[in-house]
Amino acid sequence: MNLDDQTRLGVGIIGTGKVGAVIGAALRSAGHAIVGVTGGSEATLDRAEAMLPDIPILEVEEILERAELVIFTVPDDQLGDLVSGLAELGRFSPGQIVMHFSGRYGADILAPAAARGAITLALHPALSFTGTSMDLERLRRTSIAVTGSKTFLAIGQALAVEIGGEPFVVAEADRALYHAACSHASNHVAVVIAQAMQMLESIGIEDPGQVLGELVAASTSNVLRSGVRTLTGPVSRGDASTVRAHLAALDETAAELADTGHSYRAVARATVQRALANGTISDKQAQNILDLLG
Repeated sequence: MNLDDQTRLGVGIIGTGKVGAVIGAALRSAGHAIVGVTGGSEATLDRAEAMLPDIPILEVEEILERAELVIFTVPDDQLGDLVSGLAELGRFSPGQIVMHFSGRYGADILAPAAARGAITLALHPALSFTGTSMDLERLRRTSIAVTGSKTFLAIGQALAVEIGGEPFVVAEADRALYHAACSHASNHVAVVIAQAMQMLESIGIEDPGQVLGELVAASTSNVLRSGVRTLTGPVSRGDASTVRAHLAALDETAAELADTGHSYRAVARATVQRALANGTISDKQAQNILDLLG
């Protein structure tokens, strides 16, 4: 089965959270028909109405009966049991496309549906969703991981393009490391920035986001463009005295910023190794800083 400009699918969405609502809206804009979505909470219903107006709210079984393309956007921990249970009930059809958008899993978690003859795929946009129309524009600048059997990869890649993104293939065995990279770059960096904002707030700066905005944007842009060769700062210069001053200041505020001190030390240790690899510090400078970090 191949998708082309004439192929228009009936799409059903199971789990209409932030991701499901936006993906449904993107596919609808591409000309596909959304035959129904599931809705549980009031927030889900409101989101469905905002992003997918006039689309019926259906039970899972009804969606599986009506849809040629079934999209699961349920929480990761629910996905496996839900697919297995539906397969045991014989709800999947031969030739039906069954797809999920979890970063954590590849297509193997959909194996019970594949055993019933379904075409199974895993897609994951490298994007933090807001669940609003703003995401539709952001999708056009987003890479989308596609995982599945070689027979069906082209279908996943075509759907990724129709959603608006740029597809790239991630092997089943690499899916966990791929998702760890995404989480490390987005979730963990967000925590570090939030900690930095809290540090500035603790000394009376009212708008820490304004202070850090251009610095963070430039640093992120530089590393995405050129990698760790752009590493700057006191550790990359071997400036042990500055690191010592940072640690002293963090220790003085340990009661208020305890987790920040731990994070600073952990990230600084990793930075030492990167700086050594870049050749910007000597072994002696590296050891001096590591001794300070404990």
